[in-house]
Amino acid sequence: WPTHVEADSGATRFALRRVVGIDPAAPTPWWMQRRLLLSGVRPISAAVDVTNYVLLELGQPLHAFDAAKLTGDLVVRRAKAGEKLTTLDGTERTLDAEDVVIADDSGAISLAGVMGGASTEVSASTTDVLLEAATWDPLAVFRTGRRHKLGSEASKRFERTVDPELPVAALDRAAALLAEIAGGRIEAGLTDIGVAPERSAIRMDLDRPDRVAGVTYPNGTAARRLTQVGCTVDIDVKDNGQGELVVTPPSWRPDLTAPADLVEEVLRLEGLEQIPSIVPAAPAGRGLTPTQRRRRSVARTLAGSGYVEVLPPVFLPAAVFDTWGLDADDPRRVTTKVLNPLESDRPELATTLLPGLLEVLARNVARGQRDVSLFGIAQVVQPGPETAPVPALPVDRRPTDEQIEALNRSLPAQPVHVGGVLAGLREPAGPWGQGRPAEAADAFAAVQDIADAAGVQLTLRAAQHLPYHPGRGGEVLFDGVVVGHAGELHPAVLERAGLPARTCAFEVDLDALPVREVLPAPSISPFPPVLQDVAVVVDTAVPAADVATALAEGGGELLEEVKLFDIYEGQQLGEGKKSLAFALRFRAVDRTLTEDEASAARDAAVEAAAKALGAQLRG
Repeated sequence: WPTHVEADSGATRFALRRVVGIDPAAPTPWWMQRRLLLSGVRPISAAVDVTNYVLLELGQPLHAFDAAKLTGDLVVRRAKAGEKLTTLDGTERTLDAEDVVIADDSGAISLAGVMGGASTEVSASTTDVLLEAATWDPLAVFRTGRRHKLGSEASKRFERTVDPELPVAALDRAAALLAEIAGGRIEAGLTDIGVAPERSAIRMDLDRPDRVAGVTYPNGTAARRLTQVGCTVDIDVKDNGQGELVVTPPSWRPDLTAPADLVEEVLRLEGLEQIPSIVPAAPAGRGLTPTQRRRRSVARTLAGSGYVEVLPPVFLPAAVFDTWGLDADDPRRVTTKVLNPLESDRPELATTLLPGLLEVLARNVARGQRDVSLFGIAQVVQPGPETAPVPALPVDRRPTDEQIEALNRSLPAQPVHVGGVLAGLREPAGPWGQGRPAEAADAFAAVQDIADAAGVQLTLRAAQHLPYHPGRGGEVLFDGVVVGHAGELHPAVLERAGLPARTCAFEVDLDALPVREVLPAPSISPFPPVLQDVAVVVDTAVPAADVATALAEGGGELLEEVKLFDIYEGQQLGEGKKSLAFALRFRAVDRTLTEDEASAARDAAVEAAAKALGAQLRG
């Protein structure tokens, strides 16, 4: 039959054979009907039943056209946008320009690889049948079927690839059956466009199956097993004298494309159950790295203080920094966006843990959990001015070392932070009282717990940093460098976010702290301490941390600990003044201190604070 196959049609092979003079009333023999019924296929007519039977027998889909209904030459082409085709299921379909069709002078008559058209279907009066068998691009068939929500036995097979050697053999088989059943005559001419592509040889070391399985197979096992699945196997010798197999897979095994596929066949046929299960021995002398031990220590310390660990969300909630009222040039607004995020309104990776932790807190509060203390340890993504644009890497070959280095330079900083939030009662109510609500001091205490677990000294300094309260929040410093913040959150931020009043939070950059591989054991004195309290009046602008430092320096070696426990501001102190109360713990390493010695050290500490900061002892 005169046929033209266009180059972009996706038809790798297209064959036709004509059978004329069949008896349209000839019944399908019972043996064929029975086999079709057992396979779940309803018998229809001799011509249709033969194509279905050969499909099940050989795996090659076929289609039967009524030759009398065809007009002009056949053309295999892409459909025209908006072109119409009524398929065998009686549905009129509007075709897409990406669809592949078989057409004649009247237009599209078949949706290639999926379903034939109603205009040329075989009917009860058909006497001349044109049988068609082809191989199509699997991806094109898949997309056409999904586009039209149409599936068939043929499309299922084409989507998984069909042996390119089958079309002619299937046509010969179908034509012979049809002539035998319906008494037709097979025309001598055959249309066969395209050839089966040559299969490339795969080279594999002789002992590769042995190395993969960890089993020594007898000589010739790989060649014998691959021959059994239809491969052509030759043995060659490489330049180093090692033998290798040169394997050419059969046309019906398109899945055999690499040495790993051949190894799989050998192991499968030899029996996967024959491969012994040997658990590899764990290498000795390994364990957690110092960084991992620090992370675990911090997590256990916070959990021991009553915090529950959560996994903070990695994406920022929409407009969270607007809710906080951050300035437009705040570095936390400089984020990394994901091109294909899980949620369209959350494309930005978190630059701080606090938004995610507050979101988890809000979810718990909404579900009735009023007293909540949460913490999380996770990476944040912080692009900086030195972060380079992401380069476009090749996909058809390995990137060069320079391209990989450029990719590394484009990665933003990803430090590990520890953060926490707390709301409601920090100490529950009971027979001892009504309970104590969470306050900024609890966030400061959590920072001290982190410092103790990490084996470092952290200090707090008053500072204004949204979303923290300007008078109840501060900076966390290590060696004079800001590594975090802690305190009570700003009331306006809490109101806009719908969070409980007096909610507190803290966040510390763990990667900014040195890793202590060995933490020094605390020295325990056998002598009792002497505890004394002192209250000093200073200007409101003087940070409590500076006063504590001055007291510690003035107290000398006898002063073991300085701890702030109260802050008071009132009219009796005067405008611009505040009272700071500290608990001082004195202890000597070689003797029991007397009260007079401790009092002398206390007076020296107060004098040092007076000289440095103008502090006055409160009476």
